[in-house]
Amino acid sequence: MLRTPLTRSFLAAALALAPLAHADEAQIRKNLAERLTNLPKIDEVGKTPIPGLYEVRMGTEILYTDEQGNYLIEGSLIDTKARTNLTEARINKLTAIDFASLPLKDAMVWKNGTGARRIAVFADPNCGYCRRFEADLQKIKDVTVYTFLYPILGGDSPQKSRDIWCSKEPSKAWLGWMLRSEQPPRSMGNCETPFERNLAMGKKYRINGTPALVFADGTRFPGAMPLDQIEKQLVASSK
Repeated sequence: MLRTPLTRSFLAAALALAPLAHADEAQIRKNLAERLTNLPKIDEVGKTPIPGLYEVRMGTEILYTDEQGNYLIEGSLIDTKARTNLTEARINKLTAIDFASLPLKDAMVWKNGTGARRIAVFADPNCGYCRRFEADLQKIKDVTVYTFLYPILGGDSPQKSRDIWCSKEPSKAWLGWMLRSEQPPRSMGNCETPFERNLAMGKKYRINGTPALVFADGTRFPGAMPLDQIEKQLVASSK
């Protein structure tokens, strides 16, 4: 992927110098492909809310260009009135996760109350933010939590994840470790783990850190959320 940081002044100059001819998707594709041979295949070219600025999508990567593909811009497009990161919103839509498609057999499960509301969490046993988030989750009523072990932090994360998954009661071992620092028994025998599948799924959905949250309506959030926001999103997703 081409990585060319641009300053605001350069961006302004680029847009000012762009040809005024009507945008031609084919021309944009042709110019970018010919001039930037290391650029991945372009899947889609579309308009943005800014006149003369076009979105170029390659898989789940988003860049921007002028009407003729003379300039390529990398960065976030911010709607200052709505205070919304349009680029982030677009990527979230592209990488949305269908909750029904999640391989829940590869997750540890625990619930409070009726368990009627659902949330999936990608977590690493050595993640401090995951620990605090796990403690907050205990205060949520009527929720089922599916935890996908996602050992990406290095060190003994893979072994610790294996010890937890291969214990007699994985969910109990997970909560014991995350809430009370209870070391799980070391796994010594043969035990099949879902970690490779979890990591492949995370790569597919661009899950680059922990915790990563997926709600029942497909809404996803990178990082931990305050307790009130968790409750608010659970209510919204249950509708």
